[in-house]
Amino acid sequence: EQWQKKSITSATRSDLTLRFRYSKFVFTADLDSTPTERLKRMMGYAPQMGLSSLLKEGTKHVQGVDEAVMRNIDACKQLGTIIRTSIGPNGMCKMVINSNGRLFVTSDAATIVRELDVVHPAAKLLVMASQAQEREMGDGTGFVIVFGSQLMAKAEALLRMGLHTAEIINGYGKAAAFTMTELENSLPMTNVVTEVSDVKQAMVAIRTAIASKMFGMEDVIAPLVAQACVSVLPRNLNMFSVDNVRVAKIQGGSLAQSSVVNGSVLTRDVEGTIRHVNQAKVAVYTCDIDVDNTETKGTVLLNSAEEFTNYNRSEENALEAKIKAIADTGVNVIVGPKFGDMAMHFIERYKIMAVKCQSKFDLRRIARTCGAIGLPKMVPPNKEELGACDYVGVEEIGSTKCVIFRQDSESSRVSTIVVRASTENLLDDAERAIDDAVNVFRNLCKDQRLVYGGGASEMELAKKLYSFAESQSSLDQYAIKKYAEALEEIPRSFAENSGENATELLSQLQAAHAQGVTDAGIDVEGGSIMNAKERGIYDLMSTKLMAIRLATDAVNTILRIDQIVMSKEAGGPKPRDMLAADTNDEEP
Repeated sequence: EQWQKKSITSATRSDLTLRFRYSKFVFTADLDSTPTERLKRMMGYAPQMGLSSLLKEGTKHVQGVDEAVMRNIDACKQLGTIIRTSIGPNGMCKMVINSNGRLFVTSDAATIVRELDVVHPAAKLLVMASQAQEREMGDGTGFVIVFGSQLMAKAEALLRMGLHTAEIINGYGKAAAFTMTELENSLPMTNVVTEVSDVKQAMVAIRTAIASKMFGMEDVIAPLVAQACVSVLPRNLNMFSVDNVRVAKIQGGSLAQSSVVNGSVLTRDVEGTIRHVNQAKVAVYTCDIDVDNTETKGTVLLNSAEEFTNYNRSEENALEAKIKAIADTGVNVIVGPKFGDMAMHFIERYKIMAVKCQSKFDLRRIARTCGAIGLPKMVPPNKEELGACDYVGVEEIGSTKCVIFRQDSESSRVSTIVVRASTENLLDDAERAIDDAVNVFRNLCKDQRLVYGGGASEMELAKKLYSFAESQSSLDQYAIKKYAEALEEIPRSFAENSGENATELLSQLQAAHAQGVTDAGIDVEGGSIMNAKERGIYDLMSTKLMAIRLATDAVNTILRIDQIVMSKEAGGPKPRDMLAADTNDEEP
């Protein structure tokens, strides 16, 4: 009506916008939009409501039981499904190609979890629990993942029943405390290992750890690991270091041809013509064995050929004087990361063996083997810095030339297991099995208590938990029963991965334990119930304790989460991994 009374100053029909004058004000009307759209535009200045107004743009958030808790449970179940088929002697391998394109074919849970690069925040908590188990005990990472994922799956069923997460957490906490108490005090333990320095007793404890990675080869690898560990055993058993037992992988041959060397082994040839030295005096350098480089750049003006000759001769004389001074101390083996051509000429003149070792880790091991101290400058070593070795020489193993630092006269501080296998994949599997076995020996030095393996201890603990749950009057009894069911999934996984009827075998195992046969476990070869004591299948009690504690703590932490807030990922390059350089330096 007002438009009809007042004159329209301008009309632009292309965008259906009318501009007119009313009194001294100018109005603009958009005729191409609905009233709802015009209202939305008018209210565009109003602040947003809810959590989105509090957080940065692009932030994701979920909350509640159906959203946050169930999603966390599903992520943990998916991770457990991957690892569950890989535990036990007959566990299946996984083929993993990491972000660098490196191929891994293994059933080792620690390697699989490390290379999967899990990004879900709840599943990461379970991964971190398994990594803590790997750092502390060196074995049992698969148990942490599978047991933790089963606890999450059982918690889902309890939530569907109507239990609150607080009641589940309280029940799981009670069950874990009861389980660890029973494991330490009431569960039948064996006194198989009374003297750690006995090779035969040490073999019994580490056979199970090797069989879980390389089933059928435990009788070949276990004696090697036990011999290597006992040879470097210190007087104080708690000071045993896993770094003193190394693995040298040489492709070709079979695992039965593997051996133990009391000392260090480098899978490369020497630099010069001196190939064997007995009663060697070893000098270890962390700097290059070559002409010294000036700290600053400079220009030398040479006016004649004679000046050029004298200039080069001065460098040669300085280098020869250094090597002569080293030779005068009695050194006949020099170990360093790099050797120059001129340096090699004088090293050969003074009949010194030159061993090139670019890895700083291998340099430390050679220095520990010989009792030497790594020198940062090319100076003559004194008596404290000079190392001694009974034999340093080149030996050909298969078609690979190796430099061996062997200590025969006394117990060596470092021992090396030379592993032979036909393929690179078998070598990697053997190395992982040996690493786990060495960690088991380290834990054995601190605590010699063993429990029956093959699922026997888990089934016995589940039986006790069922009785404990019946004595509880609160709703915690449902969570405690589910905790027992999660423990039963470990022997069930052994049976399933062996291709047996898991339900039937588990029923027989439950019946055996109900009759008081505490050492009854799953026979993965015959598909029946076996006696773990007769078979010599034992697990470290300390490993079980740590795995149960870590898995329960991780699950309770995840169940306490009722809201997930994820910020938008920042652009730009990823933060640099500070440990990557040291990790890559380990590679030859």
